Amino acid sequence: MAAKRKRGALSAGKAKRARSAPSAERSPPPQEQREPPQEHREPPQEYRIPPPVSQGKWKNKERVLIFSSRGINFRTRHLMKDLRTLMPHSKADTKMDRKDQLFVINEVCEMKNCNKCIFFEAKKKQDLYMWLSNTPQGPSAKFLVQNVHTLAELKMTGNCLRGSRPLLSFDPVFDREPHYALLKELFIQIFGTPQYHPKSQPFVDHVFTFTITDERIWFRNYQIIEEDASLVEIGPRFVLNLIKIFQASFGGPTLYENPHYQSPNMHRRLIRLSMAAKFREKQQVKEVQKIKKKGTKVLVEEDPTEVVFEIPAEEKPVEIQLVKPESKPIVKDKKKLRKIQRKKQKKVFRTEG
Repeated sequence: MAAKRKRGALSAGKAKRARSAPSAERSPPPQEQREPPQEHREPPQEYRIPPPVSQGKWKNKERVLIFSSRGINFRTRHLMKDLRTLMPHSKADTKMDRKDQLFVINEVCEMKNCNKCIFFEAKKKQDLYMWLSNTPQGPSAKFLVQNVHTLAELKMTGNCLRGSRPLLSFDPVFDREPHYALLKELFIQIFGTPQYHPKSQPFVDHVFTFTITDERIWFRNYQIIEEDASLVEIGPRFVLNLIKIFQASFGGPTLYENPHYQSPNMHRRLIRLSMAAKFREKQQVKEVQKIKKKGTKVLVEEDPTEVVFEIPAEEKPVEIQLVKPESKPIVKDKKKLRKIQRKKQKKVFRTEG
């Protein structure tokens, strides 16, 4: 009942305010009457939340397939997992059998609706190769992956949002030579997250850097700190040693071959040869020392001037001892030895007295 009275009181108050309006004023038109009075309008909002950036249209439909062959080790598996988390436009697939040819990957990419591919190929359970390809037309590049360090292994202080879009930073050498310019375009299309991708976040908080040093491409991932725009490494990190660039996807005519590339088999062979050379040198030194020891010694003639430095010693008279010396008693205890000496001294004194 109290609630009903309050409602009635409010309605009566509104009616009274409406009646107390001056009659001299002109009645508003019907369109204006529909609008609420200015007293009951909501106040304007001071802070408005902007609409999300991801409302735009997703035009760049780049999808990257990241998978490997059988026989990879745990480090490569973790590296693949790190790349999939850093690239929201990537897809995964089961491991490919070693007996299958590489051109089968084009069919796998077509089935997965992917137009780019990162394929890790393991050989001898110790060598890792990476294929970057634009399927199915090409081109494609083959690299030897070295010095791999994963996110779990590094434990860096940097961190970034999952699914955020990265900035791509390239060394100035990429614009000077044609084969590096081709690799730069391939890296941009593969590692660059498309704008307005459904799985990506509308933020840019980390940088992928590609630096050329010692005829190799060094990959690093850094976080951008907003306070002073400094960089903190996140990981993973690895080094790409270029082998060949092919015109087609996973094959075809060779566009470029790295003259500075040395296969890991040749590198291991050179190490073994250097170790064998060192061992051979040590054995030769030992044999030479044995020959020197077995050789006959050369007798050197006597020097006549050595007699000058010889001084004749004084001749001492020869003394012949006729009496056998008394044997000293062997006593281990010092107290007994002192008692024996005292007894001898007493005997001597008695004889003298």
